[in-house]
Amino acid sequence: MNFKDEEATKRTEIISANAQWFENHSPVDPRFKKDEVKGVSAKVITVAQLGGDCYPSTPIGINLPNADWIRKEHGSKSVTMENITYAYTQAALGNGFLEEFCFSDEEIELSKKHGSLAGNLHTDLHECLGHGSGQLLPETSPEALKNYSSALEETRADLFALYFMMDEKMLELNIMLTLDVARTEYNGYIRNGLMTQLTRIELGKNIEQSHMRNRQLIAKWCYEKGQDENVIEVLQRDGKTFCKINDYNKLRGLFGELLIEVQRIKSEGDYEAGKNLVETYGVIVEPDLHAEIMERFKKLNIAPYGGFINPGFKLVEQNGEIIDIQVEYSMDYTDQMLYYSENYSFL
Repeated sequence: MNFKDEEATKRTEIISANAQWFENHSPVDPRFKKDEVKGVSAKVITVAQLGGDCYPSTPIGINLPNADWIRKEHGSKSVTMENITYAYTQAALGNGFLEEFCFSDEEIELSKKHGSLAGNLHTDLHECLGHGSGQLLPETSPEALKNYSSALEETRADLFALYFMMDEKMLELNIMLTLDVARTEYNGYIRNGLMTQLTRIELGKNIEQSHMRNRQLIAKWCYEKGQDENVIEVLQRDGKTFCKINDYNKLRGLFGELLIEVQRIKSEGDYEAGKNLVETYGVIVEPDLHAEIMERFKKLNIAPYGGFINPGFKLVEQNGEIIDIQVEYSMDYTDQMLYYSENYSFL
């Protein structure tokens, strides 16, 4: 259950209306670009109820369909769940997470000021344009990348979003007023990919989930390729590991370089290159760093994953007419699950 966020949807409508510009200005090989971008539509919603695989832990954005040929011939539809991302951002304020893992006070302030918009714009670009961008060569099978397909597709969509976050076009379209929004997203993305997402993995385990593989792949590849110019710096302070971006424009260039390669891999169906990229950068966890991050995170006493409880809705009537709907949170998660089991187990 949801309702449309009319104001926020204006943002995604601007992005969708300019889909051809973004496709034309993507750094990838022209052979892999769509000559005509069709049927790109998007909206932003406020989620009122969650169900199925989205309850209690939900995605923050959706893009359908998954089939590349449908995207090419007919287009795609994207949805950004803005109240979900807003809730995550608000929950992170004041719990000590930013203070523990950000390198500087400037990073913390940027996150507090621009974090919500930065995350939403990244989701918009990822879902509206990233997944729908590019095309397979005619002879390439959609199944060519096999078990690495999902991780590489999420990598491709994230790179598309990250590359264009720092583009002056975003200011021209009045989608954001300052590139500090993009810098905020770059800070958070690299910090998460190199360090903080490790809080979701058991000690001794490697990364299995596609989105997490994608994020580490991008962060580690960019760190390695930018070492000669110290684009991303990994450093120690008071016995703790931090990462610091020294050159945002060069980092954007690295995002573009990796996007070129990942799009080539997908368009040509280069399984071996895709496998090598994922296995080299996206899977292996450094055990010493993992142990350190887990210890630091444990002291904060916060959960590695967030979930949501569905509200109850009570109709307010007057003279036989509904005049309002009251939102109530009267149950915790356990009570809600027992309530659903008792009343809806027959479904």
